[in-house]
Amino acid sequence: MRTSVGIIGAGPAGLLLAQLLQQHGIDSVVLEARGRAEVESTVRAGVLEPGTVELLTAAGADARLRSQGSEHRGITLAFDGKHHRIDLYALTGRAITIYPQHELLKDLIAARLAAGGRLAFDSPVTALEGFDGSGPAQIRYRDAHGERVLECDFIVGCDGFHGIARQALGERDPPWQRQYPFAWFGILSASPPSAAELIYASHERGFALVSTRSPTLQRLYFQCAQDDSVDAWPDARIWDELQARVPTADGAGLERGEILHKNIVTMRSFVARRLQRGRLFLAGDAAHIVPPTGAKGLNLAAADVSLLASALRAHYREGSDEALRGYSRCALRRIWRAEHFSWRLTSLLHAFPDASPFEREMQRAELDYLVSSRAAATCLAENYVGMPRDWG
Repeated sequence: MRTSVGIIGAGPAGLLLAQLLQQHGIDSVVLEARGRAEVESTVRAGVLEPGTVELLTAAGADARLRSQGSEHRGITLAFDGKHHRIDLYALTGRAITIYPQHELLKDLIAARLAAGGRLAFDSPVTALEGFDGSGPAQIRYRDAHGERVLECDFIVGCDGFHGIARQALGERDPPWQRQYPFAWFGILSASPPSAAELIYASHERGFALVSTRSPTLQRLYFQCAQDDSVDAWPDARIWDELQARVPTADGAGLERGEILHKNIVTMRSFVARRLQRGRLFLAGDAAHIVPPTGAKGLNLAAADVSLLASALRAHYREGSDEALRGYSRCALRRIWRAEHFSWRLTSLLHAFPDASPFEREMQRAELDYLVSSRAAATCLAENYVGMPRDWG
């Protein structure tokens, strides 16, 4: 089989890249190790920056997003028993959209198949070859019919931190990374929203986040120990812990319902030392991971593939490889901005096990400054809604 761009991974990055390339008339094949049902049931982030919504529109995968997504023009910081609203729209003229990632994946898969694009599930990649040479690069993979080879001009690895693309690219130096001394316990609850907008709560017992996925689904998190266990948290204990950490503006409690899903999310920061080698490129979680506090993971992946789609268009339409050669430099500038914001917000809102009383008071002082200074609030809002697409 032959194509122009071989894409490994049918997550948001890989599927969005394939759709953007199709809009430019560039052929691609997407290979995914998992089955379609597993991909479409992945419960992950649901906060979309306006730039990501624009890309999904350009990719022709925005119909349900426009009708079912919920625009949020602010977020709430909760601490010391009080709520403080950060008006994102008033401060930046931009808003975020809440739309579940698994629904987004369904949309991208449907758009890909409707356009006749090639997408192979249950096809794990086993080797990458030839991307440093002048001939066709080769992706070796396995499907129900046995061993296969996909020849292509370029390979884009959107297969995550543990994927074969990052391993094949190799690291001359150790990646930049940090492991945080806590995790997030997440639940999906069949209940109406507890608040109109996201609540980020800082409490002496630890951080908590209240968000929504739909009029009938809530996604909630609370900080827990790295070695905590889902089995240690029966439903009643979960709700009591969340209620203890999240002050309510009107005195009412959180909306409770059946807990449909529980999981523990590790907290770490990671940036690969380089994002390209020859004709192999990394995007999404293969290139970087951010703690989920700033809601940047999916949005950074979208920014990566936007750069790659434009660079590949320049290669095929104009015969110019300048943008391809500069992909790492351009992508890393935005990546480090998002990494810094996510690290700062994580450091500000969480209870660190080894924090001294002095450090805890410093956190409280910064939170107070954020909600009392328009300049400080604007800085937070600008980073939260995402830098403009032409930034960097």
